Amino acid sequence: MPETIDAKGLACPQPVILAKKAIEKFGDIIVIVDNKAALENVKRLGNSKDCAINIEDVGDGSYKMHLSTKIKSGIVKDTATSSNVSEMTYPKVSIVIVFSENCMGRGNDELGALLAKAFIHTIVDIGDLPDSIIFYNTGVKLTVKDSEVIDDLKKLEELGVEILVCGTCTNYFEISDDVDVGIISNMYDIASKMSTAERLVMP
Repeated sequence: MPETIDAKGLACPQPVILAKKAIEKFGDIIVIVDNKAALENVKRLGNSKDCAINIEDVGDGSYKMHLSTKIKSGIVKDTATSSNVSEMTYPKVSIVIVFSENCMGRGNDELGALLAKAFIHTIVDIGDLPDSIIFYNTGVKLTVKDSEVIDDLKKLEELGVEILVCGTCTNYFEISDDVDVGIISNMYDIASKMSTAERLVMP
């Protein structure tokens, strides 16, 4: 029996994150979504995992997607216990993510705030964690106590991600006492991290 994932009503990127975890664990899943963006995202995930994909339009605006690596390969196997799969290893690349604003992208700040929240939450679930996340300019506002992303940032810190917060910026906005995660740092440390990163991500 396929494992069923009910992702109706979930905002991007939660449906694809749940589907990714499930397909890696079970190899045979049904994902239920209620919008075409989620449908396309999960479909792309299935293609990237070399899954057999069957899509059913339920008729109420929902779609039922059957993804299976077992059908595609032509064999039934226990993906949770299989030990005969060769694994490739790659050198660890240092990744630094930089938030120079408290929203993501330009245009609409409300939308940008939602995107920043989704991006940071996705970092928690994506698997390959960055070495450091740097916050400067209005980006430092994401690190204060009442920030909507503070719980995810604390989780990332617990997982070993270094979080650097620009002290000049927190002083400028008079929020130094409200910073609730990471290290209040300086431009020397921030510039050093950014200049030596093998991969610099600025969402």
